[in-house]
Amino acid sequence: MSSIINHITIDHIMAGIVPHGIEARCLILILAIIVDGLIGDPEWVWRRIPHPAVLFGRAILAADNWGNKRVFSGVGRRLRGIVAIAALVMVAGLVASGIMAALTFTPNPWVVAVLTVILVAILLAGRSLNDHVRRVLPALQNNDLGGARHAISMIVGRNPNHLDAAAISRAAIETTAENLSDGVIAPAMFYLAFGLPGIIIYKMINTADSMIGYKSKTYYAFGTGAARLDDLANFIPARITAVLIALARPSKTIAAIAVMWRDASGHRSPNAGWPESAMAAVLGLSLGGARRYGARMSNDKALNLNGRRDANADDIILGLTVMWQAIAIFIAILIGIILIGGGLF
Repeated sequence: MSSIINHITIDHIMAGIVPHGIEARCLILILAIIVDGLIGDPEWVWRRIPHPAVLFGRAILAADNWGNKRVFSGVGRRLRGIVAIAALVMVAGLVASGIMAALTFTPNPWVVAVLTVILVAILLAGRSLNDHVRRVLPALQNNDLGGARHAISMIVGRNPNHLDAAAISRAAIETTAENLSDGVIAPAMFYLAFGLPGIIIYKMINTADSMIGYKSKTYYAFGTGAARLDDLANFIPARITAVLIALARPSKTIAAIAVMWRDASGHRSPNAGWPESAMAAVLGLSLGGARRYGARMSNDKALNLNGRRDANADDIILGLTVMWQAIAIFIAILIGIILIGGGLF
């Protein structure tokens, strides 16, 4: 690592702020992933200042209040939803441009580098995902079904009232796989490709989808634009995440690729089925299947049908281990890009 850092000059670091300078962006991304993994989202900070996700949420709520009114027809709400997500993306781009301008005029390039690492780390969610999923474990391990249902309701959208311990465990593993893509790999790839504007715009799109992209009575029309744009943004990252999960267990890589190729399309999401089916295969579980969202039942097909359905707390822990192994493989790929780009091979 020290030879990589020595190879990248201050000019490279500055180049990583804007949408070019691939070696610098790789290094900044590696450091940001490590910082996120070690520190995550410290509550003492975000109790004092709003997290970027909170600011994104406020902007999305304002757009919802503007365009998603019953006085508008379904077509009218759909069009307003498209206008809203376009405006939100533009706002995110303007914010990113302002941050980039401020960083570019910062006299000390090392300060620029540190601030950029911190900004990118804040927009990653590996540690946060890990911590939220682990909060399900104590209740499960103590056979506290009510506590486990409450804990899982904090991280999944499905109705927890009818979930038994195995279903809660499967839900935790499914959200681990899906959010590894949405919360870590996808934003990292957008930063790698487009710099700070890329990761900030992606987070706005993904937050909008999580708030208004549901196929519910309230958001079926208005949230269509946000949902479709999120599907597009995650198309490649979800499939790369699935491959990383498969690679995390070399003895099961081939089988995992076969399962995700066969089963991913059976998921209600065009993207989430890929990392979830890969995770199902490497853990030897059957995930997915019909689930209750509020009063509505989904008709999802089971992923890796021949796997076990009786998931438990140990499987959740193993799923989190696979998540971190997948992230480590991603870091190794970034290091390889730096080495190849620097002519060190």
